[in-house]
Amino acid sequence: GGLNEHRGRHESVTGPVLLISSALALLAAPAFADNVTGAILAYDRVAHIIVLDDKTIWEIPADFELPADLMAGESISIEYRSNDDNGVGKYMSITRVDG
Repeated sequence: GGLNEHRGRHESVTGPVLLISSALALLAAPAFADNVTGAILAYDRVAHIIVLDDKTIWEIPADFELPADLMAGESISIEYRSNDDNGVGKYMSITRVDG
C-alpha cells in the first residue's frame, strides 16, 4: 500500500504546479512579440513563402505587405506574435535589415 500512497501524493503535488505553469504560459504568450532575423535563402512570391538561411519556412499571408522587390540574399527581420507553441499567430512586421 505504501507505493500507491506515494504515487497519490506525487500527483497531487505536481498536478496543480503544472496547471499553474500552463495558465501562466497562456497568459504571457499574447503579451510578447517574437523576432527572428536572417538572410533570405529562397522567396516564393506566388506561394508567399520565405525560407531563411537557418532553413526556417515562413508562410506569409497573401494580404501582408512585404518590402518591395524582396529577393534571396537580403537580410530581413520578421516580428510576429506566437500562437502558444504552434508557431506564428500573427505577423507584425517584416523589414529589411543591414546585414
